Amino acid sequence: MARVRRHRPSALLPLIAEASATYAQQSSWQESPYLKYMPWALADAARVSLCGNEYHRKDASEADLLRILDMHSQLEEPYLYDHDNDGDALARFMLRATGEQMIYQEPVGRELGRAAAMLTQTTGTREARCLRPGWEEELLGTSLSHYVGIAQLLWATAINCAGRFDPASLEAPGAARICAEIPASTILSVAGKHFVTDTAAFRQANERAQVTTDRLLRRYEYNPLRTTPLVKGYGPGLLAPVSQLLPAKASPLGIYYTGVARFGNAFAQDLGDLFEAYVGRQLGLLPEAAVLPEITYGQNRSLSVDWIVVTEELVLLVEVKSVRPTAHLRLATERRVKELQRMLGRAYEQIDNTSALIASGRKEFAKVPTDRPVHGLIVTMEPFHIVNAPIQRPFLPTTTVPVTVCSIGELEDMVTITDAPVGRLLLERAADARRSTYALREALSGHNHARNPVLDAGWSSYPWSRGAAGQEPSEPAGAAL
Repeated sequence: MARVRRHRPSALLPLIAEASATYAQQSSWQESPYLKYMPWALADAARVSLCGNEYHRKDASEADLLRILDMHSQLEEPYLYDHDNDGDALARFMLRATGEQMIYQEPVGRELGRAAAMLTQTTGTREARCLRPGWEEELLGTSLSHYVGIAQLLWATAINCAGRFDPASLEAPGAARICAEIPASTILSVAGKHFVTDTAAFRQANERAQVTTDRLLRRYEYNPLRTTPLVKGYGPGLLAPVSQLLPAKASPLGIYYTGVARFGNAFAQDLGDLFEAYVGRQLGLLPEAAVLPEITYGQNRSLSVDWIVVTEELVLLVEVKSVRPTAHLRLATERRVKELQRMLGRAYEQIDNTSALIASGRKEFAKVPTDRPVHGLIVTMEPFHIVNAPIQRPFLPTTTVPVTVCSIGELEDMVTITDAPVGRLLLERAADARRSTYALREALSGHNHARNPVLDAGWSSYPWSRGAAGQEPSEPAGAAL
């Protein structure tokens, strides 16, 4: 922190923004000087600088920024002190590292395509309280299509203009086509309401977001730039210290936080209903598979898992959880185990219970065959990294059938495989003691994939169908932890 605050924010922040724009794509990170220009490092440096002051500070150069990023890569980690006498230290380190870094590695095109595919092109099964006709304009100030288009525009401009967006650029002759699609007044009002902050507001948000006072955990805390990725007051126009956070604002996760801040838990419940239906749409893409919705059984009208998929190779019990890792998981605090159990524990139990009901031959489950293996799949809205690994799995309920947790992105990959039956891939993975503890994505890589028509339909609803930086919504992601 002291090394960052040696420099005036007005001198350092533009350098951070320019570096972020230069190394905006994941493929370019590996080409950055000494592999130091990672977005999470730039984001942390920007946060510390924004919380500093202008007075009695030095100017900053590119060499100063490189030195700061080098020091960031050498920051102390609690694992260094705990691993000799604490068997859980490695798990906590992995939670922190993945929480800090992996969020920047989700495919942008897919995240944006999913927003429309789920929020405007999927029909829920329950009466909505917030996501009713007109919710987009009420919450976002414009349609979802234009909101995502504005995020793409801000992102593309920041990448091409050294990390800046100048509102005056909308008055240039070359902006006529853009403003014919989305009026300049809409672009500026939506950006000002949802994307822009100033120094004072940022500092207040940063203080409110703090979960711990442990100095070694500071860099893993929530960064308010995720909520407002543009900052005013640092030169012409608006500054984007971390350009990757601009499209993230229009992702389902970004819209979730915007909606909950405005409507409270009712928005989260509506989104959860849509997410469950959206998972069903994705499962419907599986070739030669029967997809059954949740089954009501017994006098108490109890419910099975959310979806039951029947293939020639196996029966897949799918439980949908509209959850995302909380701060206590990302920081690996003492509450992390209870948080994990609260969010995912019931899903394991529901899968095991449904499996037992099928095996018992209950009449309500007559359409589900009992002559093939049963597996469970828990689909989450955001990735829970390393949750299947031995350092996490023991904290969750034991089951009589194999259960895997996967993100919606992994499911979107899985349903488009064309060169092998998905059921066979899942059986092979479960039979391997090591691979079964990896992320599901590992079993999906190296296969041929068709395009995902659900994601493509969402992407096609946006003003600039190719996106701000050429991202393809259906492109399968690479292997993850």
